[in-house]
Amino acid sequence: MPRVLIVGTGIAGLTAALTLAGRAEVTVVTKAGAAVSNTGKAQGGIAAVTSADDRVALHVQDTLTAGAGWSDRAAVQVLCAEGPARIADLIEAGVRFDTADDGALARGLEAAHSRARVLHAGGDATGAVIAGGLLAAAARAGVQVREQVLVTELLRAGRRVVGARLVDLTTGRLECHESDAVVLASGGAGQLYPYTSNPGVATGDGVALAARAGAGLADLELYQFHPTTLALPGNFLVSEAVRGEGAVLRDVTGQRFMLGVHPDAELAPRDVVARAVAAQMLSTGAPVTLDATALGEDFLRRRFPSIDAAVRAAGLDWAHQPVPVTPAAHYWMGGVATDLWARTSVPGLLAVGEVACTQVHGANRLASNSLLEGAVFGHRAARVLLGDPAAEDDPAGPQRAGLVFADASAGASAEALGRATGAPAGAFVTGAPAGAFVTGAPAGAPEPFSRAALQELMWTHAGLIRDENGLAHAEAVLERRAAVAESTSAADPLAAHEDESEFVQHPAAQADPLAAQENANLLLLARLVVRAARTRTSSLGAHFRGDAPAPATGGSILSPELVLETH
Repeated sequence: MPRVLIVGTGIAGLTAALTLAGRAEVTVVTKAGAAVSNTGKAQGGIAAVTSADDRVALHVQDTLTAGAGWSDRAAVQVLCAEGPARIADLIEAGVRFDTADDGALARGLEAAHSRARVLHAGGDATGAVIAGGLLAAAARAGVQVREQVLVTELLRAGRRVVGARLVDLTTGRLECHESDAVVLASGGAGQLYPYTSNPGVATGDGVALAARAGAGLADLELYQFHPTTLALPGNFLVSEAVRGEGAVLRDVTGQRFMLGVHPDAELAPRDVVARAVAAQMLSTGAPVTLDATALGEDFLRRRFPSIDAAVRAAGLDWAHQPVPVTPAAHYWMGGVATDLWARTSVPGLLAVGEVACTQVHGANRLASNSLLEGAVFGHRAARVLLGDPAAEDDPAGPQRAGLVFADASAGASAEALGRATGAPAGAFVTGAPAGAFVTGAPAGAPEPFSRAALQELMWTHAGLIRDENGLAHAEAVLERRAAVAESTSAADPLAAHEDESEFVQHPAAQADPLAAQENANLLLLARLVVRAARTRTSSLGAHFRGDAPAPATGGSILSPELVLETH
């Protein structure tokens, strides 16, 4: 039986684990509690064709349209065609989706969907219900799930991944976990930004691990910002499903400004809505509001119980007054480049969910496709590891059109790939300062890392709007910080050691190994994102260049290819 290590307990990792259960030796690890994931925070739902008035071809077209022409059609076809079967798997695993009065699955409408195909559970607690159902199913299947375990390095024999170096955060013990394959399912990197809908664990660990192992990376500059989070500390997400039910966005005068921005108004693609909201905020100096008062108190409480409770806990009465909202970092379309079967450019390493770039989402993810992607490609990853002939016979394989993988030297470089096409315009900037993200230190002493300052730098210069001057400044600051980190060896205290005792004695590791590893990962990813954003000199979907807002045309591979030294 193959030995498989899965990193992450969201829908992608758990789907892979359940598909492998009984046919492989599976270990699932997570650096936090098993229920802590982006999946668990997902509100709106999961999109799939489950009704007679819908068709896979329509779901495909909606996904391609939202992706600003940058999605890979073959990947989108896989996602939409296999989606209904993965929904059936979730139901079989014990996930209970909401139903209508006639007993059929309840389906909602969200932005850029041509049909109401978004399934939800617990009203607006879809992710939590799915995560809970899959964790319970994994326990019944005997899948080993280890909490508070941090992956610090991928182990290799030649170029092949043969396991991972782990740290048990409860004891500080270092382990070398041998396996035939490692599946990265550790989510995105919302913590690159100060305003995000993501949980605190979303520090891009999987992408950083893959980069250091020499895996190909794609579309790193394509980061989606959700247009409607509460304009309050914590940026609580107000699901797009609220707008799907009829809520509208209003400017400072109370007017619906989206009617003049896009034919679909509040249900336009997310990048369009987010930039329009931000532009309003910038031009008026006042918050934009989401008006759900027409939906009624009873409906809001019943359909969106979690959001209703959160809004009311913040002292807002959204049933009777519009509530202030603002954009925040939400979803990374880029990541570890994979083929249609979750294989990366490094043998023995697979990636699924938000950590991966399957090219399904293109330059702007269609609402509620993320959970589906995790289920579909998590299942496919397991099939590969079990020797499914369909995967072995796939002529595209890991060298399919549009992906050129790096052949990097071990642990020394990471390649971020760019592909060029067009996108609509919009604009947003903030007045946040861009410092060197270091805090005060005695003269001559190494400057301690400041995550908050890094986040402000990224928000200001690599957020909703970018330009060459800002990106060049950000890159210079990041490179200076990386040089400091390298000279002091403070950025990566959990680097490989010959034995456990040396690791345990390392003072930085003893202080806070989790924070040290996360900060090193965020610094690396910030450099990669900024470099990718500088290289793509025209706008594309969620990547908006204020100095080049016109859509790009033609081209499939951006030149020159990016190679960034990571050590």
